[in-house]
Amino acid sequence: MTLAAFALLRPWWLAILPLVALLALRAAWRAAPLGDWRKAVDPALMRLMERRGGVLGGRRQANLAAALAAGLIALALTGPALERQEAATFRNLDATVIVLDLSRSVAEGGSLKDLRQTAQSVAEAAGTRSVALVVYAGDAYLAVSPTTDRDSLGTTLFALDGDTVPDRGSHPERGLALARRTLAEADVVSADVVLITDGDGLGEAALREARAIRERGWRVQGLFVPAAKALPPGVPKPDRAALDGLVRAGGGVAADLTAPAPVLDAVGASTAQHLAAGGYTVLAFADYGRWLLLLAALPALLLFRRTA
Repeated sequence: MTLAAFALLRPWWLAILPLVALLALRAAWRAAPLGDWRKAVDPALMRLMERRGGVLGGRRQANLAAALAAGLIALALTGPALERQEAATFRNLDATVIVLDLSRSVAEGGSLKDLRQTAQSVAEAAGTRSVALVVYAGDAYLAVSPTTDRDSLGTTLFALDGDTVPDRGSHPERGLALARRTLAEADVVSADVVLITDGDGLGEAALREARAIRERGWRVQGLFVPAAKALPPGVPKPDRAALDGLVRAGGGVAADLTAPAPVLDAVGASTAQHLAAGGYTVLAFADYGRWLLLLAALPALLLFRRTA
């Protein structure tokens, strides 16, 4: 068991613990031993009543038991959980689609080699989960169906060049739409769509596709491809701002091709984390909060003791 396998499913309940502690301290103070009665009763009369046994002090033990029960209930509500051992068997519900821009601006910008290598890094970050590859320029094509065969995927990746997609132009919305259909046909629960592009062609149509992907509970991550050399006349310039806007609409993160760590970390999160984020927590984690509720019942029983 590692810390990575532990999670709090409802961490906001931790905010209750300081309140419980304050209430317990206040109750203990008021019960020690007679609260404000010493201020209200004449001191001589109070001493006489104490000598005759007519005064009973407060019970700290009851307050301590109530505070302990309340604290355990608050901890139970946070949902302490451990990742299920069989969570890895749900990897087919969690997939990654790499969408590669092979338009003229990328192909002639001198970054194709880095693009292929980074795409391979994304596939490796996905671990044992299935990965699909979509390439686009003027149109989009599914180059590799969802697969766990990294060797086959790598072979396809390193065969890509500027002539792979015969259609001229840049239509990222078609690549995103194809990625969305591929995930829908596979009934994927949680997914990352990683768009690797220089930002050309990212208009309102692409934003609509990013929002549609997010509405399905999936995420759009973005890797920006800068121009490594001067572009020929008439070739669109890289547009990082357009990619940032698209990624915000898709609920993901953006990074540069030269520093892809944020995107790789997002893709590399465990299947259990992805399923939990998608609302399928019970598939990913075993919630032990119910056992803490049973434990809280023990100090609560002390509150029902009968005294002579």
